[in-house]
Amino acid sequence: MTRRLVGIVGYEGVNALDLTGPHEVFSGAMTWSQSRDAPRERAYRVICLSPDGRPFRSESGLSYSAEASLADAPAFDTILIPGGVGIRAPQTLKPIADWLRARAASTRRLTSVCTGIIALAEAGLLEGRRATTHWAYAAEVARRYPAIRLEPDAIFIRDGVFATSAGITAGIDLALALVEEDLGPSAALAIARMLVVYVKRSGGQRQYSEPLRFQVRAKGRFADLAAWIPANLSGDLSVEALAARVNCSPRHFARLFKDTFAAAPAEFVESLRLAEAAERLVSSTATVDAIAASVGYASGAVFRRAFERRFGVIPTHYRDRFGSEPMAAE
Repeated sequence: MTRRLVGIVGYEGVNALDLTGPHEVFSGAMTWSQSRDAPRERAYRVICLSPDGRPFRSESGLSYSAEASLADAPAFDTILIPGGVGIRAPQTLKPIADWLRARAASTRRLTSVCTGIIALAEAGLLEGRRATTHWAYAAEVARRYPAIRLEPDAIFIRDGVFATSAGITAGIDLALALVEEDLGPSAALAIARMLVVYVKRSGGQRQYSEPLRFQVRAKGRFADLAAWIPANLSGDLSVEALAARVNCSPRHFARLFKDTFAAAPAEFVESLRLAEAAERLVSSTATVDAIAASVGYASGAVFRRAFERRFGVIPTHYRDRFGSEPMAAE
């Protein structure tokens, strides 16, 4: 088997997990991509680069060595640019952007994590293309590079040979999707199991999930509910039941809840149930009716109508789009 060569560009002030997360995924594929009955072969060789070939430190203080400089780097199948505060430094950004521009035509995939998108954008490679980045930096990227069709809520986006992702752990999601594209779902699943992460959060899913939105807004008597409701979606989550948990009358609870979360309790519970159902549709082979029951719907028909109203497609079509098929270029 011919190894695919992956180049990951490090620099002074890189985010450590933006670099090491994808590195671990591709390295895991070296071990787990082949059948256990066959001799194990390495699917990828990962080379860590730096602009000048010298060691560099992450923004959190970790030290890395580089195997080559940009000038001495071999041809790559895939190039990945991690994010980090250091990417904005002109002495870092210019050589990386110039190198990407020169390598674009001969590289099968050019990818970024978080603010690594700035290097691709500075190289002029993303004009008119769909892309994403960490939600916290989306406004900055949109302001600096208005020609990019930025979608700030996505986990990752593929547009032609380019793939961009949100920050930190989203780089793992992107790398798993690329491995799945190359080697199939079983390889990506094996790596995900080793790393103890979800095998796939679809590219179209939100960075800032419904449970996280709930936890951020929760305070006072609602703080415990932030953890309890997502863990008990199959149970009784009526206004009466929730009010009883916080020792409050149903009417007073409903009023306080809407003031805090800008939604009625029933609306909010439905959002959490449907978000979790979407996760289970793409990460399991359970039937639609079984998933509906697992998140608290007594009727599969009611679940299907609610799901289509929320996502614009029926559950089976959502699974077909975001399920175990390899990620296709868009």
